[in-house]
Amino acid sequence: MFPLRELYFIFVTKFRTLRVIAKKTLREFWEKHNDCEQQLKAWYEEALSAVWKTPIDIKRDYPIASILGDNRVVFNIKGNNYRLIVKINYRFGMVWIRFIGTHADYDAIDAETI
Repeated sequence: MFPLRELYFIFVTKFRTLRVIAKKTLREFWEKHNDCEQQLKAWYEEALSAVWKTPIDIKRDYPIASILGDNRVVFNIKGNNYRLIVKINYRFGMVWIRFIGTHADYDAIDAETI
């Protein structure tokens, strides 16, 4: 029989949704680029309710997302007009927004290290 603490850990790690840090970054971007506000809000809500344990889970929900090294993922926003890069800690269910910008801004950075 499992001790209560182990049962709690199994339950939390199996059914926990994600925590996205920080919505403020998205909000500041859509205030400057209001044509992507709804898409960023939709992505945020979908990420909060997602149960992504591996990159395969992300590809199931977002087939055209790009999986990079060091647990980074690139999402195309508003028909690829904008790019969103996040870093994910799958074990703890944490998503850190590392970059949001135009396609030209994205081309000027190193997505693998940002």
